Formats: sequence, C-alpha cells, structure tokens
Amino acid sequence: MSAADRQNALFRLELADALRSRWVVFTAAVYGAVFAAFIWLGLRESTVLGFTGLSRVVLNVANAVVIAVPLVALVASSQAVVRARTSGFFELVLAQPCRRQDWLVAVIGSRIVVVLGPLVVILLGTLVLGLFAGADKTLTPLVLRSLAVTAGLSWAFLGIGLLASVFARTPERATVYALLAWVVGAALHDFALIGALLRFRLAPEAVFALAALNPVEAARVALLSGVDPELGVLGPVGFWLANSFGPRLTLLVGVAWPVVLGTACMALAARRLAKADLVG
Repeated sequence: MSAADRQNALFRLELADALRSRWVVFTAAVYGAVFAAFIWLGLRESTVLGFTGLSRVVLNVANAVVIAVPLVALVASSQAVVRARTSGFFELVLAQPCRRQDWLVAVIGSRIVVVLGPLVVILLGTLVLGLFAGADKTLTPLVLRSLAVTAGLSWAFLGIGLLASVFARTPERATVYALLAWVVGAALHDFALIGALLRFRLAPEAVFALAALNPVEAARVALLSGVDPELGVLGPVGFWLANSFGPRLTLLVGVAWPVVLGTACMALAARRLAKADLVG
C-alpha cells in the first residue's frame, strides 16, 4: 500500500469519525447562527462603508467568522492527538503498516473539511443567491476574499491546535491551551497593543507589524481593505497601509502569514509526534 493509499484510508476513517460525532453539524450550526444573526443587520436600510444588502451581510458575517473560525478550529484539533493517545487508538495504528505522518495528514485533511466545509457552502450559496437576485458586482470579490482569509485563518489555528494537542498530556490541558490561544488571539493581543500605543509613540510601520503578528488581526485588516481601500477607519496606520501596501498586498499578508504560521506549527507538531511516546 502506497503512502497516498494509507493517507486516503486514514482520511476516510477520521472524516467518518467527525461525521459520526456531529462535528459538521456543530460547525454548520455555529456559522448558520452567525449568518442568520447578521442577515437582519445587513438587509436594513442603513449602510456601512457604502455596502447594503447581501454585500453587507457577507461583510458582517466575515468579520464575525474571523472570531468564530479560530475557536472552531482549535476545538476541532486540540483533542486529536491527546485523545488518540488516551483512548488507545495509537496502539491500533502502530500495529498497522501506517506511519505517524500519514495519520497526521489525514487528521489535518478531515479537520479542514469539518471547519471550512459548512462555511464554503454558506458563502457560495449566498453568492449564487445574490447573482440570481441581481446583487451588485462587489459581492463576488467580497465572497472570494472572505473565503481566502478564513481559509488561511483556519489553517493557522488548526496548526496551533494540533501543536497544543501534541504537547498536552491530558485532554483537560489541551482544552486549556486551546482556550488560551483563542483568548490571546481574539482579545488579549488587542488590549496589549492598545496599552503599548498609550504608553509609547510608535511609528505606523511598528503598529502594523505588531498587529499583523496576530493572524486574527491580519485577517481583519485583509477583509477591511477589500471594502475600504483607503483604510481610513484605522487612522494614520490605515493611510500608511493604503499607500505602502494597497488592497492586494494587504490581502496577501492577511492570507500568507496565517498559512506560514499554521504550517510552522504543524511542522513542529509532526516533529514532536515522530519522537513522542504514543502509548500510555
């Protein structure tokens, strides 16, 4: 059996387990609730940055999903390794002609389907509905930008979750690590950056660099640059970004940095998994 065949078999096993445990239903419910909550806001007569109707719905949903996707990705991945170790699953895998990396690739693939699948269906469904309803031409690039940004963000936090799962010795510790990563990315980094700005006078370049270290902030700026190329709401930092980077390069940073971060975390997780004691 080739490596591709082993990975495919393990992928089907992991995906079947995710479907059986209703993970897809959970993620679809989370995204659906966020989407439904913002439909009422997005279809009202008021405007945000000149966007109304479905375009505003997609914009609001994308900004909310930037917070929801990291949490869903961390919950989906932070228990993978530690649960397989404590449940005895690794004893079965090690008795088969499968490499540890084959199983890790299968886990990553199945978690991507679980985390991103429902969101892709919702956003593409909105795009199709908008095209049939005669929505403005800004809807298509907004949906594609949202998909690219959320995909990169999902990859980053899947890597962080797997890294936490590899280093955690118990499921409880893995949960704590995942929650800490989410809180730092969603809230504490903002407070720390605001505190630094109140205490020190930083150049716009330094402010952007500190903000972009957080993949959540990089994703937010990438989404905002698609609807407000001047980034006026960000003040001097926004004007510096608009003049120095522009919407395309800002989008590239917002997608590429989370992908690099997630890949680095996955590489560290794979290295640790290759040397770790998986039994006991």
